[in-house]
Parts: sequence; structure tokens; C-alpha cells
Amino acid sequence: MSELPKGWLNKSLLELCDVKTGKVDANHASVDGKYTFFTCALEPMRADSYSFEGELIVLPGNGANVGHVDFYKGKIEAYQRTYVLHNIHIDSLFLYYHLKAYWKKRNEEKQFGSATNYIKMGNFKDYIVSFPPLTEQKRIVEKLDEVLAQVDTIKARLDGIPSLLKRFRQSVLASAVSGKLTEEWRGGSPANWDAAKLKDFVQSIEAGKNLKCIETPPVDDEHGIIKISAVTWGVYDEGQSKTLPDNRLFIENRRINVGDFLISRANTIELLGNPVIVHQVTKNLMLSDKVLRLVMEECDKPWVSIFLRSKEGRKQIESRSTGNQMSMRNIGQKALLDIDLPRFSLEEQKEIVRLVDQYFAFADTIEAQVKKAQARVNNLTQSILAKAFRGELVPQDPNDESADKLLERIAQARIEAEALAKAAKKAETARKKAEKATAKG
Repeated sequence: MSELPKGWLNKSLLELCDVKTGKVDANHASVDGKYTFFTCALEPMRADSYSFEGELIVLPGNGANVGHVDFYKGKIEAYQRTYVLHNIHIDSLFLYYHLKAYWKKRNEEKQFGSATNYIKMGNFKDYIVSFPPLTEQKRIVEKLDEVLAQVDTIKARLDGIPSLLKRFRQSVLASAVSGKLTEEWRGGSPANWDAAKLKDFVQSIEAGKNLKCIETPPVDDEHGIIKISAVTWGVYDEGQSKTLPDNRLFIENRRINVGDFLISRANTIELLGNPVIVHQVTKNLMLSDKVLRLVMEECDKPWVSIFLRSKEGRKQIESRSTGNQMSMRNIGQKALLDIDLPRFSLEEQKEIVRLVDQYFAFADTIEAQVKKAQARVNNLTQSILAKAFRGELVPQDPNDESADKLLERIAQARIEAEALAKAAKKAETARKKAEKATAKG
């Protein structure tokens, strides 16, 4: 901070707490990024030297989790390059919130390593903590607890909306394939459809080839092949492609064109057979052996897509799939064409498509609004923390003990701790000598 509030001080993190790290133990592993179950070696070695106890802050020291901050109250074990902050001489939660606000940002350009980033003990010395008198620290923590709990409640509500929208879309698709969606359009009369199979809609199926490629998308005049991930998520993504080593390998009659109905014949059980209709093409791409093009009348493509994305369509695709591993399943062309689906009149098919597009556009709008709201909430959290450490979140009290007095008490506590550690070490040495003397006697 350039200007400190009255009564605040700046100190290196290493002056405000002790920092230790652990050692490798193959018998322990992280769970969901939490660092609560790792072994740690302290010096001197004692019976309880593999754990920490008290109010603790844990900071991963390498990998993708660098910058993550956790607070624990109790007993934990720590892994190599997982740093544990203990014997904290200011309010522990105040320090935790300070690290939540600044630790990741201040270490972004101070990481080491090429394949795996990591931080060193020097990162702690360089990290400066701005802190007020202890009573003000506690008031800040109390206010942060209150305000951030409200933010977390809002965030939880926002995070739950995508699953609601997913269920809404599935409900729309279910109503579409059952005829309920167009019940009002029919004037309340029963749905009238003919039993059909996918082969009644599809004129032919085309597939590409499995060719050795460069694992990056083609650019400019380069030609390539799409991956199954290009048709996995409901929207055609030509960025999910590979480059042919020679343009002469490109098969022109297998080129991806606008309007193509594409479907994967191999994928995980949950993603197998997801259809997409191509709306835009900017690259020279062809089908792969795992992506099929279903040739059919333009008017039938949206309806077939709706059915195959519905719960009933998914059920039939999954039941017709083959393969021993759930990680990669296949569906043959014959099994695909044998899928049962209703055939409505062309007028009703068009109305079903119109209504599904309308409801899905509504869901898409809400989803976009949710993403913007989530970004605002995340920014709100950081702005609240920044406000707290500018001294603007709670009023200052002239009766608070000064930060200088707090530092004096911290220094005295360190002297006492060092004296106790020396005394304990002497006692341990004396105990070992006594044991040896007893053994000799």
C-alpha cells in the first residue's frame, strides 16, 4: 500500500509468523486441492513432529494450486512444498484474509520452474503485510466474516442456476418429443405422429479417414481434420481440429460445409452421439473416421437434432452403444439408423423447432446474465478485501493499542518461544544422557 491508514504498519510476512514445509510421503495424497492430510517433518524430530496444531494457514507451494489459501483450526499434516503458517502473531483470520486478497497476485511474477511452477521461502520474506492495531484487526475480521458470508450466499445461488437451466432444457426437449409442447398449437387434440426410424429420415451416412496429423488447428491455406471434440458440446467448434501434413491428403467430398448434420460415433457414454448442425465454416476441414455426416432433407435436421438430444434419444443411443470401456464407447451405423423416433407432420415439426429455439434462447439469455453476475460477485469479493486492507471497511478507534505496541509484544513472544525451545532441547539431551547412563548401569 502506498499510504497506510493512521496506526497501521508494514511488516514482512516472516516477521509475523513461522513458516514450515513438509516432505514427500507416497502414502498420502491431496483431496480436491485440500492440503489437510500430508506428512511434514519438523526439527528437532519428536513423536509429534509430523503435524501442526492450532490456527494454521496453508499455502500450496507448487503446481496449479499456487495462490490458493486455506485456513484450518485444529491439527493437520503437510506435504512437500505445501507451506504452513503457524505461531501467527497477529490475528490469524486477519492474515488469512490478507493473503486471500494479495498472495496470488503478488506471486504471479515471482514463480520458478518451467514445467511446474513453484515458490520459494524468499516469496514470504518479500510479501509485506499491512496491519492495524489488534482490536481493529478483530473488527475487520468480524465485518469480513459478515459481508463475505452474504457474498457466498449470493454466489451459491448463482452457481445453482446452470443446473436448473440444464433441467429446464431437458424438460423442453421431453415435451417436444412427446407432443406436449405443441398441444396448444393443435388446439388440444391428441398428438398425431407416425412411428419411424432414423433411417426413414437419413438418405446416407458419410465418414472420413483416420490420418496422422499435426496436433494443432490449420491456419491460412492449410487443411485439416476435425476431432470428436468439435461436435461434443452441442455447437460445432472448428478450433477442435488437426492439421494434415500434406494438403493432398484432403478428401474434397468429405469437406465440412455449412448446414452439415454431424454426429460422433465414438466418445464417452455421456457424450456419444451428440449431434450438431454446422452454422459457420472458416477452415478447410474434413470428416474424421469418428465423426459421421448424416445426409437428410434440410427441414428434418432440426427435428432429428432435437430428438437425439432428448432423454429418450440419449437412452436409445446409449443402449445401442458397444465397447468394454465406459471411457470410450461406439455406435455403429446400422444401430444408429435403427433408432426409433416419431414423425410429425412437417407443419408441426416446424412449430416444435420454433418453440424449442425460443425456449432455448431464453435459457441462453439467463445463462449469459448469470455468468456476468458471477464475474461481478467475484470482483465484489476482491473489492471488499481491498477496501478492508485500505482501512475503509470499519471505523478506526483512537483507544486501540498501537501497532507498534503489538510489534513489541510479538518480539517478546519470539524471545520467550526461542528460550522455551532451547530449554526443551536441553531437557531432551539430558533425558537421552540419563537413559544411556541407566543402560550402562
